[in-house]
Amino acid sequence: MSARVALLGSGAFAIPSFSALAATRGLEVPLVITQPDRPAGRGRVLEPTPVGAWAAREGLCVVKPEDINAPEWVELLVRERIDALAVIAFGQKLSPAVLDGRVACNLHGSLLPRWRGAAPIQRSVMAGDDEVGVTVISIASRMDAGLVYARVATTIGASETSGDLHDRLAQLGVPAMVEVVRGLLDGTARGTTQDESLATRARKLARADAWVDLRGSARDVCARINGLSPWPGTDCMITGEGHEPMPIKLLRCRAVDASLPVGSVATSGVVGCGEGAIDVLEAQLPGGKPMQLVDLMRGRRWSRATLASEPHAPAAH
Repeated sequence: MSARVALLGSGAFAIPSFSALAATRGLEVPLVITQPDRPAGRGRVLEPTPVGAWAAREGLCVVKPEDINAPEWVELLVRERIDALAVIAFGQKLSPAVLDGRVACNLHGSLLPRWRGAAPIQRSVMAGDDEVGVTVISIASRMDAGLVYARVATTIGASETSGDLHDRLAQLGVPAMVEVVRGLLDGTARGTTQDESLATRARKLARADAWVDLRGSARDVCARINGLSPWPGTDCMITGEGHEPMPIKLLRCRAVDASLPVGSVATSGVVGCGEGAIDVLEAQLPGGKPMQLVDLMRGRRWSRATLASEPHAPAAH
């Protein structure tokens, strides 16, 4: 007899694992639970979450509660005889009533207890962590503080952005998530307690974060730029010789062994930092497409330029 698993998720990070669970022999997916459709784009048209769109394409039953803990949704879980909850990037806290009588686990985009919170992948890249990865945990009353069932580690590529790493970690977590769900259902999964002394918080990114201090080391500058990509990016001003400053957004770079004054841009697209330099592999002018900084220098026929970035004022509340 198949075990009945409800998939709770909203972000695209969940889709690889959800696809695998839906295809796993011995598991049945009677429900996909995601956040309600939200206005998006310039026209503010209602759009489903990535998980909602995926489930619709797969022909799965999708529900979109404003609050999964409301009595009618708890009753739905009972009626559907749900045995397990697989939770990934869902966006709602689960009450004891939702968890009662069924096993549950969550896939998180960091090596817990490091980077608990909303932006673990971005914060891992921005910090230049030597090791990153995913963790499958139990659901706990405190955010991302559950028992650890599985960890899978990897390293960050030299020019890998948060967007790149997001997609790679989503795939990396698939075998672990499937294994833990099956282990919870057959009683073989075993969890270990997180070391609270090692816990750090992954604060959600804001537009006010979109800047970089070029006086830092090339490694630190590169980590921040790549960590802020694709959103919000790193806002700078570039000034070609004899020209007015122009806004430009840096989206990808790698550290290189070069010596230039801080903020000085060579014709090669290399930018000087406080220690070392960065090669800007993707930059974007307003309304333009991402390009290498060397191509911008060549296209503008600049023999040299300067780059500057300043802290943003926090948004008013």
